[in-house]
Amino acid sequence: MPRHPDIEIYVKNASVESIRSWLEQCFGELPPFKKRGDSQHAKVQGIPIVIVERAAGKEFTSIWFDSAATPWETDLDCAKEASKMLSCQVRCIRSGWEEQQDPDEWWKVDGDEVTAILWKG
Repeated sequence: MPRHPDIEIYVKNASVESIRSWLEQCFGELPPFKKRGDSQHAKVQGIPIVIVERAAGKEFTSIWFDSAATPWETDLDCAKEASKMLSCQVRCIRSGWEEQQDPDEWWKVDGDEVTAILWKG
């Protein structure tokens, strides 16, 4: 599977503080995040990161890495690490965005368990 041009995951019931702690483990010291409406933005090692609380219902926080230069090749690689480090369920799109793909096909990652699901947000 080719490297994804960006990475986006949805973490369930994880605090922004725990997400930042995980990001510090991945990237080292973080710059301050700038709040814009419901989102928080920062550039870490040249990678724009956006965190949006309650991005999908009340339970899921979106973390978007707007770059191909992340430590992970795919959204699923990132979701697996995040699930283990944050001890929570993480969801991500089943493949990179392609015209023929069903946008409701997702991976649900819970620890070591990875399940294909249909998720309509």
